[in-house]
Amino acid sequence: MKLNYRVVIFVAAAIFGIALSMPSLLQTEKGSKITLGLDLQGGLHMLLGVDTDEAIRSKVKSLASAIKYAAEDEDLIIDGFKVRNGVVEFELLDRDDMPKMDAILEKMEGIAVEKDGMKYRVSLTPAEKESIKKYAITQAVDTIRNRLDQFGLAEPTVAKQGKEKILVEVPGVKTPEQEQRIRELIAKAAHLQLMAIDEERAANVDKMTPAEAAKYGDVILQGAQDGRKYLVKEIPILDGSMLTDARVAFDQSNQPVINFSLNSQGAQIFGDFTGKNVGKRLAVVLDNKVYSAPVIRERIGGGSGQISGGFSVKEAHDVAIALRSGALLAPVFMEEKRSVGPSLGADSIKASMVALITGFIAVVIFMVLYYGIAGIVADIALIVNLFLILAIMALFGATLTLPGMAGIVLTVGMAVDANVIINERIRELLHQGKSITKAIEQGYANAFSAILDANITTLIAAVVLYAYGTGPIKGFAITMSIGILASMLTAILGTHGIWQMLESKISKERVGIWFGIKPEGAADAK
Repeated sequence: MKLNYRVVIFVAAAIFGIALSMPSLLQTEKGSKITLGLDLQGGLHMLLGVDTDEAIRSKVKSLASAIKYAAEDEDLIIDGFKVRNGVVEFELLDRDDMPKMDAILEKMEGIAVEKDGMKYRVSLTPAEKESIKKYAITQAVDTIRNRLDQFGLAEPTVAKQGKEKILVEVPGVKTPEQEQRIRELIAKAAHLQLMAIDEERAANVDKMTPAEAAKYGDVILQGAQDGRKYLVKEIPILDGSMLTDARVAFDQSNQPVINFSLNSQGAQIFGDFTGKNVGKRLAVVLDNKVYSAPVIRERIGGGSGQISGGFSVKEAHDVAIALRSGALLAPVFMEEKRSVGPSLGADSIKASMVALITGFIAVVIFMVLYYGIAGIVADIALIVNLFLILAIMALFGATLTLPGMAGIVLTVGMAVDANVIINERIRELLHQGKSITKAIEQGYANAFSAILDANITTLIAAVVLYAYGTGPIKGFAITMSIGILASMLTAILGTHGIWQMLESKISKERVGIWFGIKPEGAADAK
């Protein structure tokens, strides 16, 4: 017997596979483990709708804020600035400022401009509105997925369904408290706005109606904690689209607060506004609730701020996650919700394990009966292949779904397919009178191209399934892909090394035991 590099790699792969798959098989506390999907361990299933019209209204407000800031930056004097029915309306007081205003608007994409003298009406084009609606759904999918990932949930499924629906599946949700917290995290718009308080009319806010406030270009908002009314300018100074980070911290009273940072554009706008409005109040608004309204004492540079308002540690943590992952451009609402019980998962696991073990035993017995010791070698490669699949899935924290288990069952059959082809090629060469050494080497050489072609085409199909599939289809594609790659290592490289190590032990008289053929069909091994 002689050791070779193929056997060394095969043994190393076997040790790697066994070591990393044990935490999943034994369910130990330490080590990386495979996560079970919704269909195996139960969890939360939700179908969400998206209010895309709100995304358009939010975009119009952002447009108004950008126009107002650009006008102030150019020292343009404007009057009657307001947003009404999705249209930004304002009037220039100096005709000489019109070329500058026209230049500002020309740089903005997706808008339609109407002019009546020095009066301007700016709105979004129909094409831009449609684009915003589509983007709002795509952004909602990405944002919800980011929130759930940052929350620490393993492999949630978030995918677009139909034109304006979002499917969310979160495995492992066991308690109503967990379910409620996840629902709140998903639904939270996390729309941060910094808004100026109308100091001239703020004293009369308790007597004012929303319609009266609208006449002055204001809106009435309530405090998040005390329910107090605040009269703020409808056009925000800036919004959460300029936010780059949000972290939980603690103030001097050891109460949770959220520190946020702005990008360079937001920092400049924030600094300019605070510098021009020292002594006035600034409202920090989150999801149309005023969390604080501090008095500006000095210019605030650096692009950082703070949100306080009686948060609990959990609330502050969830709000920070929502802010970091991005505000939802359009609110989402629940259309369908159901909890999948773990009993379904237990039944599924039991049925899948029965299928896996039954299929595995049938393949093992067939290979031994048909190919003799060559079948045992193939079975050893099959066992290592299964351990490698589990180990790689555990290493990368992949989720095992019911279709994924079906993929493993299918891999059991496919994993020995390569060795069937190789053994048949070796048998043919032995019948032709080739020596044991030449039969083994040429058998692997002749079979390699066919095996490679079959595995590559199957792998391409699995990659396509993963790229375009969702949920269960991805689970099937993952296990199939890992199984194919692992079988290339075990069934080709590993078994080849074993035969190179054992070929000196094979004799003409015992060739039937080794390869399941009659000894007279083989040539002398010498």
